[in-house]
Amino acid sequence: MDEEYDVIVLGTGLKECILSGLLSVDGLKVLHMDRNDYYGGESSSLNLIQLWKRFRGDDKPPAHLGSSRDYNVDMIPKFMMANGTLVRVLIHTDVTKYLSFKAVDGSYVYNKGKIHKVPATDMEALKSPLMGLFEKRRARKFFIFVQDYDESNPKTHEGMDLTRVTTKELIAKYGLDDNTIDFIGHALALHRDDRYLDLPALDTVKRMKLYAESLARFQGGSPYIYPLYGLGELPQAFARLSAVYGGTYMLNKPECKVEFDDEGKVIGVTSEGETARCKKVVCDPSYLPNKVRKVGKVARAIAIMSHTIPNTNDSHSVQIIIPQKQLGRRSDMYVFCCSYSHNVAPRGKFIAFVTTEAETDHPESELKPGIDLLGAIDEIFFDTYDRYEPVNEPSLDNCFISMSYDATTHFESTVVDVLNMYTMITGKAVDLSVDLSAASAAEE
Repeated sequence: MDEEYDVIVLGTGLKECILSGLLSVDGLKVLHMDRNDYYGGESSSLNLIQLWKRFRGDDKPPAHLGSSRDYNVDMIPKFMMANGTLVRVLIHTDVTKYLSFKAVDGSYVYNKGKIHKVPATDMEALKSPLMGLFEKRRARKFFIFVQDYDESNPKTHEGMDLTRVTTKELIAKYGLDDNTIDFIGHALALHRDDRYLDLPALDTVKRMKLYAESLARFQGGSPYIYPLYGLGELPQAFARLSAVYGGTYMLNKPECKVEFDDEGKVIGVTSEGETARCKKVVCDPSYLPNKVRKVGKVARAIAIMSHTIPNTNDSHSVQIIIPQKQLGRRSDMYVFCCSYSHNVAPRGKFIAFVTTEAETDHPESELKPGIDLLGAIDEIFFDTYDRYEPVNEPSLDNCFISMSYDATTHFESTVVDVLNMYTMITGKAVDLSVDLSAASAAEE
């Protein structure tokens, strides 16, 4: 390997694949390596035999679950917002041509022990059983303000500068109660905790608008879409893209060791006795463990079922957000379900995940409120993994390390990390002004 690359990417997780695609499209010379013999790293999709091997050792899956290859179980399941940033990145890089999406049936929020559809517009607010009559009217007024709000038209601002007014102050103007604030902040604006209340309201208003626009996009029951055959399709789509632009992929490369010069700057990566030279390295935390710190732990349950989640209107694919306050926790809990309708399980089988940031040493009991919503379960697996974030200074060592995936079951935080890394690597922003109609979702 005497070639020199602009960038070597280590690990084929989603974040790394998106970056290698973006950098290849930019004309950089990219080499992409992974110590595993499969795509996806931490975010891979497993068939039934692989799932059993990972969680049950030598046991074989029971025959009644159906054929192993009909399963694509995402290890880090996430839906994407139909008009969200990830979809824009997919269109910008043209990987949409390798993927087929389908809308997700339902978006729900847990409130006072019950599951409710998330209201996203003024009309839905009026119909929602989440609120009493007077609260509905107040919420409707707030939703109309958000729907009409246009950053460039001061007439829609009602005399408020949302870059200075906090979310708490904006909501107080409409007199909404804590319950309503809870679902708006966590299930619509998709904040992960309550810190947003003390931050400028503009971000929350934009997030609510994105939710409503995404919901309107496919006239489905949710703002989310999800690829047929699961998220494992994404890294492979980016690998194809990278190849079109001359990028090189190498799987099954053991011990990818990052090499540094005397000043601590990266100069290349060695594997199997050969060193490929490069100017920059992009990787997940597992490749440079001494440049990251542990910041948390995610706990999750994976359940295989023979029915939809009760009280979700028979939705074959659904996200339920359980805001932290509803359980007296510091962080939200997320329930994700998909099925044969997205080709991730055989006919009649459903895969559900319950995920949260672990707050105790007993993640199985922490996850119980989410698991209790699932109804009868055929098989269940428990898993935890540590979350890391980089502590290095990329301008000094030219190492660009992604953060571990959080507990959310949507892509909004993941994409922010990717775009920030892209800007650090290239010094510019990704062009996200794209024709959104280029990504369509299959109808039933």
